[in-house]
Amino acid sequence: MEVILLERVAKLGQMGETVNVRPGFARNFLLARGKALRATASNKKHFEAQRAQLEARNLDRKKDAEAIAEKLNGQSFMLIRQSGETGVLYGSVSTRDLAEIVTKDGYSVERNQIILNHPIKTLGLFKVPVTLHPEVEVEITVNIARSPEEAERQARGEAVIERDSFNLDDLGLEVGAALADAGEGADDRG
Repeated sequence: MEVILLERVAKLGQMGETVNVRPGFARNFLLARGKALRATASNKKHFEAQRAQLEARNLDRKKDAEAIAEKLNGQSFMLIRQSGETGVLYGSVSTRDLAEIVTKDGYSVERNQIILNHPIKTLGLFKVPVTLHPEVEVEITVNIARSPEEAERQARGEAVIERDSFNLDDLGLEVGAALADAGEGADDRG
């Protein structure tokens, strides 16, 4: 299905371009959210008549996003969660959780602006991209810890989770040696 983009869409095109997309993507995302129009002759004429207004509105949105980006870029946010001894969370941290914590600190961010490919399931420091506008992206740091004191230690670079002292290569050698010893004993009996 051919559509005319009303704003820049990442990995698809710039405002005013006519692109060919799958019908489901067009209906469920682009058309439903007002990011595109069907590429008919009447819509093309309508778009060209409205182009200056759309570009001006896009420029205003971009300026607002850049103002927020200056303040938000590089900020660090702390999130307290419960976890097991190994640092695995009893739940996970999603875009909704991140949007709430960023909004509490006075920034206007929606959950769909936070780019999280998969939920965060462990303690630690995480760099998370935030798309404030299709042309404005910033990065924030999320510090997930069990307590404020632990979050401060993580921020200083200290390890808060004690890992097991053996490594898998050593364990493999020990298991191999044990199997070899067991094999030699079996040969002596026979």
